Amino acid sequence: MSLGNRLLLPVTVVVSVLALLVGGTAAAQAARATPTTVSIGGPADFAGEETTLRVGLADPGGAPVAGADVTVERRTGEGWGPVAVVTTDERGSATLPVVLERNRDRNVFRATYAGDETHDPGAAQQRIALKRRASAVRLGGPREVKDGRAVAINVLWTTPGGEPVAGRVKVYRSVAGGHWRLDRVVTTGSDGRATFQTTPRADSRWFARALRQSWVVGDKSAVHRIDNLPPGVPVRMPKGAPYPRIKLPPQARGTDGGANVRVTRIPDYVWRDMTGVSWHRGCPVGRSGLRLVRVNYWDYHGYVRRGEVVAASSAAGAMGDALAEMFDEKLPIRAMYRVDRFGYGHRSRGGDDYASMSAGNTSAFNCRDVTGRPGVRSPHSYGRSLDINTWENPYRSAQGIVPNTWWQSRSHPRIAWRSRSHPVVALMARHGFRWTYGTGDTQHFDYVGSYGRAAVAPRACDKYCD
Repeated sequence: MSLGNRLLLPVTVVVSVLALLVGGTAAAQAARATPTTVSIGGPADFAGEETTLRVGLADPGGAPVAGADVTVERRTGEGWGPVAVVTTDERGSATLPVVLERNRDRNVFRATYAGDETHDPGAAQQRIALKRRASAVRLGGPREVKDGRAVAINVLWTTPGGEPVAGRVKVYRSVAGGHWRLDRVVTTGSDGRATFQTTPRADSRWFARALRQSWVVGDKSAVHRIDNLPPGVPVRMPKGAPYPRIKLPPQARGTDGGANVRVTRIPDYVWRDMTGVSWHRGCPVGRSGLRLVRVNYWDYHGYVRRGEVVAASSAAGAMGDALAEMFDEKLPIRAMYRVDRFGYGHRSRGGDDYASMSAGNTSAFNCRDVTGRPGVRSPHSYGRSLDINTWENPYRSAQGIVPNTWWQSRSHPRIAWRSRSHPVVALMARHGFRWTYGTGDTQHFDYVGSYGRAAVAPRACDKYCD
């Protein structure tokens, strides 16, 4: 044997011995440690009820791992929180009672096994399903409210057993028989209640829809009705009184309290409506000499509406004051639209006065002919005349009484007048408006600037008669 071979032999033997030692250690480790199957679960139940968690340990062959300690944790908002340590029985299982919570994310449980000399560590987690309870949502409040006042509407959401439900509730509203629309979304508190304020301004219907949660089903309330009552006294019509031939939609509700008179220059959008209808070239007063008068008035149903007329700048203030006093005295007006709404009238050669009267409309400026007298300019062309409640206060034209004959011989203590002693005629006189033609044109008043003086006695209807 050479010297080289004698040196190699001991090295080979050392390597072989090391290999045997390493292999033997790995085999021993493999023999001692085997994968462990961890399981956790439980039956679904309602929030607030107790369910039973079942924890299991088994080796790869399915044999139970008995006498092992398993840590059970519950998911929290910050991570995991301890629940208990359980020990498996001879079947490799353990049970643990837990109460389920409303928040489904807090019903996730984790079982952790640390392992031992013969079994590897293991872990498992599982969310326990929630059964949804039935629920009932109710919506209530006053059955009626005077127009313009706020009311409180209450929402209550509970389980059939009376347990409060906190969560989102959609509230829907229908106004005056219209379509249902989402009004708002409220959130009930820990007591299951929510309250909000609303000002209906019309007859309305309401219902609530509670949104489903992980622990309760949703629900829809019954419909709650709120009648909007007039704050004023509705007009009582005489038996057999006819209705206007043209029906106008109600004007917007008045706001800000009182008559709320506003006199302004003619805005562009109003002037566009007027041009070619109530105003045209050749009229005795132009845009700069006219004003828009906006004022609240009591309608025949007892509600406050917002109306408007166009008047000469020299009469607009007095006209606004007179209409404001009518509001203060609760003397009703049927409607107060600018006469432009009725379009051009070929018989009037201006705003269609026939249509305006047929609707019972109150108006002022209208550059037109005297109704029934073509070619004769009406006093309304100057913007200092006002026609009030034209359906109930007819005009005796050259072609007959318009807009109806029924009211010509009848009066009403609030809306129709046949003498200077009537509250409306007396009121207008205090503000400088003369009841110029008396029963020949009961609706018509002219501004003559006689503040504080009695109205001039009516004179016979002449070519200026409206």
